[in-house]
Amino acid sequence: MKKTSTRLADGRELIYYDLRDDAVRGAVDRRPLEPTVTSSAIRRDELLGDRVAVASHRQGRTYHPPADECPLCPSRGERLSEIPDSSYDVVVFENRFPSLAGDSGRCEVVCFTSDHDASFADLSEEQARLVLDAWTDRTSELSHLPSVEQVFCFENRGAEIGVTLGHPHGQIYAYPFITPRTALMLRSLAAHKEASGGENLFDAVLARELAGERVVLESAHWAAFVPYAAHWPYEVHLYPKRRVPDLLGLDEAARTEFPQVYLELLRRFDRIFGEGEPPTPYIAAWHQAPFGPLADFEGVVRDDFALHLELFTIRRTSGKLKFLAGSESGMSVFINDVPPERAAERLREVASS
Repeated sequence: MKKTSTRLADGRELIYYDLRDDAVRGAVDRRPLEPTVTSSAIRRDELLGDRVAVASHRQGRTYHPPADECPLCPSRGERLSEIPDSSYDVVVFENRFPSLAGDSGRCEVVCFTSDHDASFADLSEEQARLVLDAWTDRTSELSHLPSVEQVFCFENRGAEIGVTLGHPHGQIYAYPFITPRTALMLRSLAAHKEASGGENLFDAVLARELAGERVVLESAHWAAFVPYAAHWPYEVHLYPKRRVPDLLGLDEAARTEFPQVYLELLRRFDRIFGEGEPPTPYIAAWHQAPFGPLADFEGVVRDDFALHLELFTIRRTSGKLKFLAGSESGMSVFINDVPPERAAERLREVASS
């Protein structure tokens, strides 16, 4: 992998990740951009104890542009985009309309391929490995920013999810706090460790799932399963079999095997609802240990956390979506329409031959 860092016309950082060591990236952003002005702020909800990012400048972000005006495609001729060069393998750049900025964190865009009409599932194993390496590198770099406590790599795919740009891409959020979902995991981890005399909860969950009926895919270094209490109609958790706290902890064997496993999962997701159905909308979310202090979670150290990816769709059946209505949105109590055991069975049925 070759990494080349440059700056866009408004001062934002852009990084090329290339498969070829001889790639030359000297293109200059020719757009007449003014310096980016953001108004992101973090507010704390006193009753719930969580935080809300207020970012009014995002109201003006690009919304479903035509394909010939896509800001994530390479620049060609006088059609100028966020990527100055005429081609790329993987590109990461600071979001022009970030939810988090300055002392409130940082947001980056990850373009998986220059092919506008592709998806992550269409990537080769070599390309998917390059994305993994980019996620890992950005996790390392962002973790060293003074304000950052947690790094979150994720992909939103599909208009039903709320994606406003159709080009295959993901994002990275660097939060200045430990997110509520991670805090819940850490509390459960601490409680289980104390009650069990030191057993790791992630290890116990993975062992139990591997012995059960909800396994979707298992390889030498990775395991994918539908969790016992899945929140979403089709939800898969992907774990490295050797517990590590973050992407940086993966060894070469796990990194090498990851593309094959992950691409197979994504391709199965596109086959869940049968032939002729539109691509399955999904969210793919990497959960990594925070880089900030864990003093609020007594007895827990960073290495207790288990890196894992959660992949889920809001489509519950052909032509129907799972909406977060009164119980889910009002009280955070999910109601799942698809039994996890049936979801796992279906995801095994649609395996590649």
